[in-house]
Amino acid sequence: MQLGLFDHLESVPDRPLDQQYAERINFISEADDAGFWGLHVAEHHSSRLNMTPGASIWLSSVARETSKIRLGPLVYLLTLYTPLRLAEDIAMLDNLSNGRLEVGVGRGVAPFELNFHHIDPEKSREIFFDAFECLKKAMTQEELSHEGEYFHYSNVPITLLPKQKPYPAFWYGSSNTTGATWAGQQGMHFTANGATTLAHKNITAYREALETRGGIVAQPKEEFAGGGAVGLLRHIHVAETDEEAIAVAKPAIEYHIGSLNWLRDRNKDHEFAKRTNVHRGLTFESWVEAGLAIVGSPETVKKKLVEQQAALNLNYFLCYMFFGTMPADAALRSLNLFTREVKPDLDTL
Repeated sequence: MQLGLFDHLESVPDRPLDQQYAERINFISEADDAGFWGLHVAEHHSSRLNMTPGASIWLSSVARETSKIRLGPLVYLLTLYTPLRLAEDIAMLDNLSNGRLEVGVGRGVAPFELNFHHIDPEKSREIFFDAFECLKKAMTQEELSHEGEYFHYSNVPITLLPKQKPYPAFWYGSSNTTGATWAGQQGMHFTANGATTLAHKNITAYREALETRGGIVAQPKEEFAGGGAVGLLRHIHVAETDEEAIAVAKPAIEYHIGSLNWLRDRNKDHEFAKRTNVHRGLTFESWVEAGLAIVGSPETVKKKLVEQQAALNLNYFLCYMFFGTMPADAALRSLNLFTREVKPDLDTL
């Protein structure tokens, strides 16, 4: 079992952004020293949910302050880039990080954000497919030629290439069986979110699709049993007692829930609000009941994580440990307690 981090990095009242950046880099550095496998960061735009919408810029800063932890957007929104431009960013970041980049890709789950950038959400799937095929060519050819419905290139010299060959591994995160099936067919590494019952459906769909290609991912990693990562995102907070952990995590998660729904709440009457499907409850208690939030003493957290690992046959947990309004010192205490008293047992699963 490998353990990684996930992050949005929200806008928090009365905490300057430069302070948040410094706090996060310090937190990630501690996780790097503790042996966490990867850091995965979201990409959202024009929302209080995400203050690192330029994932390449953010991760290049993180790369200079860490040495082992692997780094990856989860995901780059391919609908908002030209493939040629993104291929250059990927090549730079993979070399700057000494080959530690993991490339998550997606089309964008929030139609508001795509619309802000004048991308028709109804066409986002087709744009994504075209961009993905073109992106792979741009990282493997001396000259890029591609004739798709949305992207066209002819004999463009490629002067920047990733350190990892043929390119960094691709990842896909999904909360629906359509995306999970496509990821399996492509042989990507996969992460799920949502309630445990929903995650089970999506992981099953991914595994069934992966079997159609012999059960082998396109770019295997020996760190994961079977070569492919099958991960699950969970919000985690650890304290000495259950009561102490809840006292910190409850307000932080409830602010975070507001961030997740911030754009939709601002546009309740818009047709997009009806199509934004967030598989989450609206209270801390509902998150705990659904298995989304795992909060408590080391023994409580360990027990719940082991139960979910067994139920879903996972080999990767994406631990979201610094979220909402949580103070930096509380996040660090949780990380250190998790590292000392929870992580050693999970490492052996």
